[in-house]
Formats: sequence, structure tokens, C-alpha cells
Amino acid sequence: MFQPWGMVLIWGLLTISLAQATPRGQAVLVVGPEVFNKAFHQELMNQDTIKILKTLPLYEAMEKNQVNSFPLIGGLVNNFLKQIIWLKVTEASIPHVAFQISEGHHLQIRIPLDMVAGFNTIISPKLIELHVEIDVIADVHTVIDQQGPSHLVLRHCTNSPNNLRISLLQKFSFAINILANKIIDALMPTLPSLVKNEICPIIEKSFTSVTSKIYTWSTLPVPIGSNFLSFDVLSFSVVDTNFQLDLNAKLRDRGGKLIKVFKDTEGQLVMPSLNNFDFSFIVRQEVVKAAIGALIPFQELTVLLDSVLPDVARHLKSILNKINPKASAQLKQTQMVKIFPEEPPEIILKAGSVRVAHMIVLEVFGTNQETRPLFTLGIEASSEGQFYTEGDRLFFNLKGISSDHIHLMNSGSGLFSPELMGSVINEILTSVLLPNENGIFRKGIALSILKDMGFNEAKVIPIQGALLITPA
Repeated sequence: MFQPWGMVLIWGLLTISLAQATPRGQAVLVVGPEVFNKAFHQELMNQDTIKILKTLPLYEAMEKNQVNSFPLIGGLVNNFLKQIIWLKVTEASIPHVAFQISEGHHLQIRIPLDMVAGFNTIISPKLIELHVEIDVIADVHTVIDQQGPSHLVLRHCTNSPNNLRISLLQKFSFAINILANKIIDALMPTLPSLVKNEICPIIEKSFTSVTSKIYTWSTLPVPIGSNFLSFDVLSFSVVDTNFQLDLNAKLRDRGGKLIKVFKDTEGQLVMPSLNNFDFSFIVRQEVVKAAIGALIPFQELTVLLDSVLPDVARHLKSILNKINPKASAQLKQTQMVKIFPEEPPEIILKAGSVRVAHMIVLEVFGTNQETRPLFTLGIEASSEGQFYTEGDRLFFNLKGISSDHIHLMNSGSGLFSPELMGSVINEILTSVLLPNENGIFRKGIALSILKDMGFNEAKVIPIQGALLITPA
């Protein structure tokens, strides 16, 4: 099992504040109480909690407690206990795990234990059963490490007679009912300390195991084409009843070399209400931009217009004949255009919408033998973007593209106004650049953390300045 914290130097042990924390990293992983409860319950099962409950030494603990509590009447106690032939837990379950807010306004975890204890006596051959319900309650605390991120631990795992209920499942004879009541009276002060000593260490170990798994899942690399995003945990805390990890992102190549380090951006992300989501992964706009940019290679797209897009070639020649006849005259049957991005596209995320801004360079050549273009254009274009999911993979799609501003960068055929070329430039971008980039985006991005959390499908929602990914 991965141990993310190792030997830590604790310089602060703080009760979790339920106030909203402002993330300062580039991503936020939020695990809701239902998801955490499910994982925690499963971990309790993995730790053989039921088996341990069934082997609780009820008789021995009751005998010890009775003798210690009433040393002067030990003989009477022994006479009472000698009527019991056999006493043990025959059935045990943990119905559900729940979170609650304490009177001190911090988070507590409640683990209900439901048991049936059976016993035989010398006065009856029948099995007598007691229904035992006891709640174990522990406080969730954050530990601040001087050199590493904060993390969560359980403290003050305890129970009390107020959380203990024991009742007789069947009615028997008067004598057996009296004996059963004596056993109940003897178990009431015994069980809380027995459960605390035997079960609380398992509960604390299970909690640590679950938080460690979540920590590990949050730092798994996310493949982005030939690169990948890696995440480091800045803090692990509780907000309301959600478990929140503030993450710092880095873009690396396949060899692990750093490509981009993102700066802390405290206060820029407005966290949406996440009470309706079992799990959510929020990634800031700048990381989304870097991921999309990493998918798009900086390569030239070369097209022989007359051969591939003859209608576009005729449209280009017609427009140039009006605004730059010299350039138009030099366009031959092997006329060629080259397109390449000047920089990665800018992603603008707002609530419910994705806008993409492109900076593109377009070169026009008279023939495919020319080494110098007739002219070079710098194009500011925009698209509407769409994120969508299939299963646990995230996809991106550009829905159209159009030029907003066209700049003449250089020209060997005289100066002219390139803005008049807007319609044909849009045709070239739509016919050449758009399908190429959408083809790249169809590879998708695997979101393995969803499967780790137990979900098979995801949905993605643009929010202000970030992308929200949740189970479908």
C-alpha cells in the first residue's frame, strides 16, 4: 500500500473547519460522503471487521468487569456467570456509515454495529438471543505536516452507554427473562470499552487506508497524447461533508521531463455547489488549455487546392483578382497553401459554454515548387468548443471555425487588404484545419480515476474558468 505521508513531523493538529476553502492549485478533487462511505465500508470488510466482531470475548470481558466492579461479592457474580454455558456473537453487520456535524461544528463519522449475541444456560436448552446495537463515533481531523501536504486522520474513536442498545429478541420463561436481564445489565458497561479496544484500531486503520487510496488515485498521471499531466496534493481537507484535495498540476513528456509548471492561482476559481455530486474533478482553464495544446502537434498542413478543393481554389483566385491581381496571376494549377498554428489555442470556459481562440499562420504559394510564399497571413479565428464523454473517456470537438481578424504578415506581390479574404479563408480553415484537429481530438483522454472511484461513465460541464467532470 502506498504511504503518501510516511514519518511526518506534526506541528499542528486541527479540528476540521467546515468553512469553504479556496483552492489555490490547478485542480480540485472532491469525494462526496456516499462515495467515501462505500469505500470505507468495503475497507472495513477487507479488515475482517465482521469476523472480529464475532470473536469478541463477551463472557471474559463481562466476568472481568463484574469482578473488578464488585470485588466483595465475587462469589455471587461467579454463581450468576456459572449459569451461562456458552455466550458469543452469532451475527454481525455494519448497516451503513454516516457523517454528522458535532456540536462543536466539526465532522464526525458514525459507524453503527449491529449484532446478535446468543447464549445457552443450564436452566434451558434453548438458544437465547440478544439484539445488540452500538454506535462508534470518531472525529475527523486534519494533520498539517511541516514539509508535506495536510492529510486526514481519525481521532477520539469512542462509544458510550448512550449509544448502546441491548434487547431480548424472544420472550421466555420468567426465570430465563430474569437471567437475560442480568446479562444485559452486565454487558451494558462492558461492551463500550471492549468495542473501543478491539474495533477502534480497525476503524482508524480502515480510514487511513481509504484516504491513502484517494490520495494515490488523485496523483495518477493522465495521458495526454504523447505527454501526460501529473498532480501533486497541496492539501487534503473537509468542506462541509465532502473530502477535498487541492492539486497542483504539471505537464510532462513521456520521459517525465517537465514541459510546463503551473503557478498557484489562489482566489480565481469560484467553486460551484457540489452537494449534488458523489464525486467531482475540477480542472482550471489553464490546465485544460495546456492539455488541448499538447494534443495538437506543431505541424504544417499542406494542401494542393486545385487537386483537393477546386471550388476553394477558384474562389481564392477570384478574390485575389480583385484585391491583388499580381498575386492572382501567379496562382497556377499546383497552387498550394500551408497552415500551421502560431501558438496553442486559447480555451475560454464559462458556465455552459466553451470558446476557442486560434492564432493561425496561412501561407499561399503560386505552385508546389515555390519555396517562398506569395504572401503570409496571420489569422485570429474562433470556434465554439464542445467537451463530451463516452464511458470514462473525455473528448473535445470544435464546432465550426471562422476568422475574426486577418493580418498581412508579409507579401512578395504588393500590399493589399486581407480582411476582404474572410470568406475564402473561412472555407480553407473549415475544410483543412477543422477536420484535422477534430480527428486528433477523437483519440480522447482516459479518466482512470473514475473507474478507481467505482464509476463507469462520466459527464463534463463547463463552469466559470474551469471544467467540471462528474459521474454520469
